[in-house]
Amino acid sequence: MPQSLFIEGPAGVGKTTYAIAYIRELFQQGIHPENILVLVPHPALGQPYRDAFLAADWPTGAQIPVMTLGSLTQRAIEIFWPILAQPAGFAHPKREPTFLNLETAQYYMHRFVKESVELGLFDSINITSERIISQTLDNLLKASVNNFTFDEVEERLITAWGDRHSSRPLAYHASLDLARRFRQHCQQNNLLDYSLQAELFAQYLLPAPRFHDYLAQRYHYLIADNLEEHIPVAADLIRSLWNSLEVALLLFDTEASFRLFLGADPVKMHDLAALCDEVQPWHDAVGIPPAIVALAHEFDHLIDTTRPTPPVSLANPRDGFTYQAHKFYPQMVAWVIDQISSLIDQGVPPREIVVLAPFLGDSLRFTLMTQLESRGIPAVSHRPSRALRDEPAARAILTFMALCHPDWDIHPPVADVADALQQAIEGLDPVRAWLLAQIVYRRELASFEAIRPETQARITFTVGEKYENLRAWISLYQSETAGTIPPDHFLSRIFGEVLSQPGYGFHTNLDAGRSVSELVESARRFRRTLYPEGLDDWSSVSHDYYSLVQEGLLAALYAASWRDQEKDAVFLAPAYTFLMRNRRVDYQFWLDIGSSFWWERLEQPLTHPYVLSQHYPADQMWTDDLEYQARKDTLRRLITGLTRRTNKKIYLSITQLGEQGYEQRGPLLQVVQRLIQRYDTVSEGE
Repeated sequence: MPQSLFIEGPAGVGKTTYAIAYIRELFQQGIHPENILVLVPHPALGQPYRDAFLAADWPTGAQIPVMTLGSLTQRAIEIFWPILAQPAGFAHPKREPTFLNLETAQYYMHRFVKESVELGLFDSINITSERIISQTLDNLLKASVNNFTFDEVEERLITAWGDRHSSRPLAYHASLDLARRFRQHCQQNNLLDYSLQAELFAQYLLPAPRFHDYLAQRYHYLIADNLEEHIPVAADLIRSLWNSLEVALLLFDTEASFRLFLGADPVKMHDLAALCDEVQPWHDAVGIPPAIVALAHEFDHLIDTTRPTPPVSLANPRDGFTYQAHKFYPQMVAWVIDQISSLIDQGVPPREIVVLAPFLGDSLRFTLMTQLESRGIPAVSHRPSRALRDEPAARAILTFMALCHPDWDIHPPVADVADALQQAIEGLDPVRAWLLAQIVYRRELASFEAIRPETQARITFTVGEKYENLRAWISLYQSETAGTIPPDHFLSRIFGEVLSQPGYGFHTNLDAGRSVSELVESARRFRRTLYPEGLDDWSSVSHDYYSLVQEGLLAALYAASWRDQEKDAVFLAPAYTFLMRNRRVDYQFWLDIGSSFWWERLEQPLTHPYVLSQHYPADQMWTDDLEYQARKDTLRRLITGLTRRTNKKIYLSITQLGEQGYEQRGPLLQVVQRLIQRYDTVSEGE
């Protein structure tokens, strides 16, 4: 048995810091880096290790690849494909497999969904095609990581809803039928989406003696961080490795488990503590002000009064936050911008400030970005699992893509052309962009010279010159290049040769550059996955990619988006996105805490994160009481998690009327009001 230690505690007690120091000590003992496995559930959660390994004082040559289960699985499948392909039922075991990311998996499933929608199989529920695809892929993953058959998934979902939705069993059956057809297509064509990779790893690789020997010879030292966010297969991997390990350090965050909706199994991962020689509960916060720690305890108890009473503290939780109430939403946003500007003026680095909301909609994001930009404050945002088309920069460049290919017979509306021109040409405001688009756009872009002189003057000749350069590029592309280059090459060229040049809107726009970079990478993966041998005529491929994105293709994970935190800029994100980075900052701004969205989970009529778990009884109906408890527990973990990732202060913004004009009385607001009433009354009494 190995020398093994299981450390559990909330965020901020120093678990990861200890692990990094432990790895350094292993190097000092002469342990070779190749024998160490650092396992994390998500690439972003491995960033503290990567940063430490790149530090100037880190031992030379002691670089360790920080692995996720996904990266480890893909590498293992590549190595052992010849011995697992045939037993796993693949039609062409001698051919190399093709690994699908989220986007390419959606493309293949889209073919089957389109047919099912046309047959009316999902008419009983109100759901779009892209949501059918994403939730069916989610069911595939839940089946794989929990070792459920498709029939079991369908039965669990039907039982959970009981007789409340008589229309849902038909939709469940249609979704699971899609899953079966998609899986058969993958096995016929050697395609591996993430769910199939997980299934191969759990059912074929882990039990294989040759694979076990491979792992045992390679890895003798294990550091597994954020165990609570891992899928169940990770526990099987660790148990398989256990007897061959010399040292194991397992780290568990007792107040996290933010990836439950993605299949994380904190119960099964915590059971690994029984394997360890020693289990250490850590409670003392490192580097977090006592007032913030006291505030986290107060939130924990006030949100769920069955939780332990907060420990006695000399610190006042009220010192950990400030708040401001407003009647209207714009007033709240203006207050947040003023406070951020004041902090920047005091010397606070922009990267030490985050602005969080339960959901970061287009309107709110645009308002925050433009107002921060108007004050010269850099800002970046990240909204994962968003459709690629939902990013403004991506929408603009896709509009130009359609204009560059008239043979597609796709004619964007004038509003889209006006928006694209406004984003593309520096200094062009919405009013003049609309005027310009109305005049020059008739299926194709006409010359600026054809506009009447007085209107040219109103739009300005500076804008006209930039517009003409853009139009000339499009015209040259149509006459010389159209159809000869793949979609990713087109996107790279129009961005690099025009839109990112001085005088154009993407020249200094880091957020736009990130969006376009992701779009280019998406198109590149699309091409390499579907057409690895290349083509002479790429026009139809570009058209297919354009159509798929416009229909709501969800973005896969891109490292560039998760590295935005390295930039010295204010970070705007949904609250869960920030938590997934496991990063601490000096100041947090929580927007609109009266919104019920802080505790409501996304409606998913075709799947269910709690029911599709090994720990949920298969014959139990999902009741309103269970839903209420799940929401309460989710809100508690979210709020205490955010609080413990604050170094100095939290700013709470309250608005009587929300973004849509409705009165706000969500559970988080009620908790904050009780907290304020309690401690402000105590202060007045003193």
